[in-house]
Amino acid sequence: MNGSSMLLQIAVAVPLAAAALMLFSGRFSAGVRKAVAGLGFCVPAVIALALFALFPSAEKLGGYAFVSRCESFGVPELSVWLQFGLNGISLPLFLMAAFVGAAAGIRALSTKDVAQPGLYFAVILVMFGGVLGVFSAIDVFSFYIFHEFALIPTFIAILLWGGYARKTTALTMAIYLTLGAMVSLAGLVALYFALPETYPFSFRGIRDAVAAGEIFDGNVSVIFALLLFGFGILVSLFPFHTWAPDTYASAPTPVSMLHAGVLKKFGLYGLIQLGALALPQGLAEWQNWIIWLALGNIVLIGLIAMTQKDLKQMVAYSSVMHMGPIFLGIAAFAISGGNTAGLGGAVVLMFAHGLSVALLFHLGQAVCDRTGTYEMAKMGGLTAKAPVLAAFFVAATMASIGLPGFANFWGELTIFASLAQIQPSWLLGAIVLSIVISAIYGLRAVAKIFYGKNSGIALTEEQFEKVRDITPAERVPALILFAALVAVGFVPSLITKNIDETLTRDFAPAANVLRGDVVADEEAVPAEPLVEGEVIILDGVLPALPAVPAEPCEPCGENAGAPAGELAKTITVSVSGAVENPGEFTLDEASATLLKLFEQTKIDPSATFVSVLRVDGRFAFDLEELRSGDAEDIPLEDGDKISIE
Repeated sequence: MNGSSMLLQIAVAVPLAAAALMLFSGRFSAGVRKAVAGLGFCVPAVIALALFALFPSAEKLGGYAFVSRCESFGVPELSVWLQFGLNGISLPLFLMAAFVGAAAGIRALSTKDVAQPGLYFAVILVMFGGVLGVFSAIDVFSFYIFHEFALIPTFIAILLWGGYARKTTALTMAIYLTLGAMVSLAGLVALYFALPETYPFSFRGIRDAVAAGEIFDGNVSVIFALLLFGFGILVSLFPFHTWAPDTYASAPTPVSMLHAGVLKKFGLYGLIQLGALALPQGLAEWQNWIIWLALGNIVLIGLIAMTQKDLKQMVAYSSVMHMGPIFLGIAAFAISGGNTAGLGGAVVLMFAHGLSVALLFHLGQAVCDRTGTYEMAKMGGLTAKAPVLAAFFVAATMASIGLPGFANFWGELTIFASLAQIQPSWLLGAIVLSIVISAIYGLRAVAKIFYGKNSGIALTEEQFEKVRDITPAERVPALILFAALVAVGFVPSLITKNIDETLTRDFAPAANVLRGDVVADEEAVPAEPLVEGEVIILDGVLPALPAVPAEPCEPCGENAGAPAGELAKTITVSVSGAVENPGEFTLDEASATLLKLFEQTKIDPSATFVSVLRVDGRFAFDLEELRSGDAEDIPLEDGDKISIE
């Protein structure tokens, strides 16, 4: 385990350790208690930024960086381990979770007159540690357990510190989310038994099984349905959404920020990493259901959001509504026959939505602190007294709508572009409608709260004159979330490059299934002719290539004595499913895969013009050494570029 892998474990452990200390915080002064809790909230954000910066150059194991395994936690007989790691999909979501957690934590620390502050901080810290574990876990059961670990504190927080009807709200939430958790667990167990025993039950193991062309021994449609409806309840997919608005409206604001911003993404992340990746046939069978239910989120929930008079309720319904476009992005993967653009847009929108909805909840609380109410009709004219608060709120509203310059724009645009290439074309209208609805309720809220004159209902003129702008403790969380939205808004490649690389590498086998390119016994299916130098991905299932004729050339360099003729084709070979220990191959172990590559591409490995094989510019060796087995063992990495000359 290297230092960066340890950093990932530390990021998850710090909030949990701080939570444990909070249980004994009665012995601490208020200042020490807040300092310990503050470290628990902020250290993971600093580590997440460091890991984000290190990711491009980090050593990858099966596409995952910072990989580690806790040997003390696991069931070897079931191939279940507590494993950590980040790939291009989980990295931005982990970063988003860290930012939202830091912002929610600072908001919690500034809460005044809260009963049992030590327990209050502990509950939020456990929730924070759980959501970090969700997006850093590689093992599927660990991923699920971390979600439950984060979910339980939500019930406690609403029961102890919730707003109106907190007991009824907590009970309703418990019923819905317990049902969703049980249904999704049933789907995970079914997927576990459908997976060949030779593969570990992890995101990497499932990917490798699909890449190797292994057929799941189970009813794909039923398994996917269990995951869809189990995760759908947790995500508040229509019509299983009724628990969410009241939960977010009643919960303490830091809890609303974490749950609506981060924890809700658990189900969407699971559908992408498990449903779309492992069960593409199931996604194709259920794509119409996903479309119609997503439209329910966009149209029906959006219309309800437009009617809300309570600011926090409006933000809550807005959060539910914006799940619709993300589900459409996931469905687009199946509708398009394997185009991953929709999945990429869904991940970007998950990242952006988490930040923007958390920012809106935070700013909504700031408005309530100044007016004493969430009822928008009782407000008015706050811009005159709190211009910075007004500026942040307008920016958060613009981000939620999808205005260019914010991360949300790129997620919505990518999903829109993916839907534009498929039928039915009217699906484009759903994205447009979601933007229009968001603009109506968002701008109406801005007008009622910040413009016009003070209504005189919530605040008398004397009270209105005493209103002050947001404090430093309120500005810091707003700046954290706003800066992340703007950074990705202006430079989307900060996250899209890693997302696209992971989707291209890991989802190629699932895309092949959707295109009908995978047949039994890993027989190659003829692909479109490739031009010289084109990059393809081979991940266990090897597509057929046309023979590439040798073209005369002058002998030169290290090939100077070789017969005239040279083959120059760069191929990206992903052999993670070809050996028992994915990501740790030797030259000799990989030779069978490479020789099969020669066979499938009709390239004769003994041809005199095929003489040198280069690995990603790092190694070069004679193919005669490869065939004879005399070559020195050289570790190959998943995704190495192999140049045959």
